[in-house]
This record gives sequence, C-alpha cells and structure tokens, in this order.
Amino acid sequence: MKKAGKIFIIIAVVIAVIAAATAVTNYVLLQKNIERAETFGRVEIEEQLVPVKDENGYWTFTADRDIKVLQLTDVHIGGGYLSAKKDEMALNCVAAMVTAEKPDLVVISGDISFPVPFRAGTFNNLSSARIFARLMEQLGVYWTVSFGNHDTESYSYYNREKISDFYSDDSFKYCIYESGPENVDGYGNQVINVKNSEGIITQSVYVFDSHAYVDGDFLGIMWKYDNIHDNQVEWYRSTVKALNEQNNAVLRSLGREENSAIKSVAFLHIPLTEQRDAWYEYAQNGFTDTENVKYHYGVAGESGRVVYSGMGEDGLFEAMLELGSTKAVFCGHDHYNSFSVDYKGIRLTYSLSIDYLAYSGISKEGTQRGCTVVTLSPDGSFSCEAENYYQEKYVSLYEKEDVEMQTFVNLDYDEIDM
Repeated sequence: MKKAGKIFIIIAVVIAVIAAATAVTNYVLLQKNIERAETFGRVEIEEQLVPVKDENGYWTFTADRDIKVLQLTDVHIGGGYLSAKKDEMALNCVAAMVTAEKPDLVVISGDISFPVPFRAGTFNNLSSARIFARLMEQLGVYWTVSFGNHDTESYSYYNREKISDFYSDDSFKYCIYESGPENVDGYGNQVINVKNSEGIITQSVYVFDSHAYVDGDFLGIMWKYDNIHDNQVEWYRSTVKALNEQNNAVLRSLGREENSAIKSVAFLHIPLTEQRDAWYEYAQNGFTDTENVKYHYGVAGESGRVVYSGMGEDGLFEAMLELGSTKAVFCGHDHYNSFSVDYKGIRLTYSLSIDYLAYSGISKEGTQRGCTVVTLSPDGSFSCEAENYYQEKYVSLYEKEDVEMQTFVNLDYDEIDM
C-alpha cells in the first residue's frame, strides 16, 4: 500500500474514533441532564386548572378568574458536550421562574434547542428537546411550544415534522402542543381557549410558527428571516370568525347580547415587521410617543437593524386590526430586546430571554434574562410584565451564577441599520 493510502486510512480511523467518543460523551451528558431535570420538585399550584378538549377539538381552560400565562423564550439548550454546563444553568433558570410564578400555562416562544455544533458539540436537536420536556413534565405545569429558527436547523438531525411529532407524543401529561392543521404552513399553529363556567369563551391564545430562514440563507448566517405565511393568516381569520360564531350561539342560548369579537393574545418567535416599524417610528421621534406608538417598558439592546423581523411582509397584523380580536403579540428571537409598545392599538412585546449559549459572553450577563408574565382576565383585558431572573423571588434549587447587570443605551435613529 502506498504511503498516501496509509495516511488516509489513519486519518479515517482517527476521525471515526473521535466521532464515536463524542457520541458516547453526548449520550452520557444527555442522561445526566435528564436526571438533573428530574431533581426539580413539582410546582404546587392551588386549584390547578386542567385543560380539556372541547367539542370542537380546542384545548380549553375553564375558569372565572384570571389566567396566568408565563412566556419563556430562547432557552437555547445545546444538548452536547460543549454546552453541558450552560444547559444546567438554563434548566435552573426555567425551573426557578416557573416554580415561583405558578402559571396556569407556559408558552415557550421558540428556540428551545440550539444544535449549533461549535457551541453545543452536537447536531442532535432532539436531545435538547428531550431535556426540556423532561423538566416541564417534572414541574407539572401545562405548556406548549412555538417553534423558533434554531429548533430545527437545516444541518440538525431532525426536521420540524419530527420534532413536532416528539412534542405531540401522548405520553406527555402536561404538554398541550398540537402540530396544527395540515393545510397550514408550519408546525404548532394552534389556539387555546379560556371559557367561563357558563361556557362563554373569554380569551383565546394563538400560537404561530414563524418559520426560519429565506432567500437561500439556509445556515442563518445572513439573518434573513421568514414571515408568517398567507395560509396562516387565513387560518387565523377563519378561526377567529368560527370562534366568534360559536361564542355568539352560546350567548344567544343564555339570552344574552352577541359579542363582537373574542379577545385574544398571540405568541410567535420572530417578531412581526410591525414591531420593527413601531420601534423605528418611536426612535425617529426622539424616543417619545407618537400618534401610533405608545411606549410601556423595556429597551432595545440589539445593534444593527435592532429588530430582526422577517425580510418580507405578511398580512397578520392587518388581519388583527380588521378583526379586532388580538390585542397583544408576544415574541422572542432578539435576546437583548425587551421593549413593549402599543402600535396602532395592539401591544407588541419582546419577552426577556433565557439564553446562556447562543450569544457570545451572554452567560455572564443578566439584565436580559428572565420571562414575561401575561395575565388574562375574564372581562377580556390583559396585562403583561417583564420579570428579571435575578430577583430574590426566583429561588433556585442550584446556586445562581454571578452576572453583570449591564445597561443598554438606545441607538440614535441615524445609527439604526434600516
């Protein structure tokens, strides 16, 4: 055998050995993090609400009181040997906030997984999904998922359909995720309703798949993000109208006046373009309110475009204005953004994120880490508040990490990359 051939064989053997060792290490660490997830205690919720499927197949909570929805976003569990320590931090963070808030429903608005090999040490996006699901089921709170761009990368082992099948598994007691209508693009498009004791829907929670990348940006390195698709908008329209008709039939049977529209909120990962439009208008006006924009709280901590919404346009926001149902949209995706504004009468809100892994150095920063608490009231109103993880009320089972509470400064309008 020639010398070059021998070298090739040696290299191939070395690569095979490294790959096998990595696979074994990742498997061991996966089991370790699943075991760690099982160390957290069940959340004690007094008179916990149990959702059931109504006659039309919608998951439904029945209550005459406020409903607490906890939004978590950008958990970024790597699931590999490079991310093991940071994955532990993320689990601790999630468990502490869920345990303290005792929500009726948790909505994770994307990027549970981060299977980027040079940070996670694996391409296996199912591993991180398994770790997170084990934690949520251990905590014993009801939860659902809106997919983000990182949950199913083009190079990760499992596509959206396979990860959707995982979350749809009937073995989960508390996960109420649904893959959504087959004729609608994406996975996880669903609506969850809240009814009062008379059977009247008082609030709806819409969850959308905001997809991932477009224009050939398969690896996501050019930040070219997708938008809500037209058939998702049509699904939203038809669902709002169908639920209104269903509600009005109940109201008529009770001898009540018909209601114009059931109030609702929506969750997705990638912000709508209107989130960008609202912030640019606010910034151009010297960071003061305008006719269209009313500032509530939070900061824009991202640089460059600041708001990394979809590259195109969609009709979802216009449909929301037209139908008069949805009064708030909650997103994630941009980890340093936390602002909440009214835009043309609809509240647009970034949640604080959890990420310890994706952004370089973010594990040592704390201002941006936390959750959003959304309260849905029986009269159709809502409220929301950003909550930082490093408050004393979030008591963690394992020691919290030391972080810097950094200060964000809004970019001047001229510095924004339009």
